[in-house]
Amino acid sequence: MSLPLVLAFLWLILANVLAMIPSRDGHRARAVFLIVIGVPLVGWVSWVNGPVVGLLLLAAGVSVLRWPVLFLLRWVKRRLAGDGSPAAD
Repeated sequence: MSLPLVLAFLWLILANVLAMIPSRDGHRARAVFLIVIGVPLVGWVSWVNGPVVGLLLLAAGVSVLRWPVLFLLRWVKRRLAGDGSPAAD
């Protein structure tokens, strides 16, 4: 197994452990940390192991971080709908 895959599996374990620990900010800081670490990791896994493995890892990461992804999709939908008012941010 390649080093990027090992690190990706460790990232998944870390994400699940961090999700089990109570948080006062709704896990927002932890989600940002996991995204900052996870995005380059998905790129590295895709580079070394191919795009199919990278897409599988991306799907696993999205399943772990589903709320930040959902909020991003809602934000993009508001932007595309033309509601660009500052109050919507």
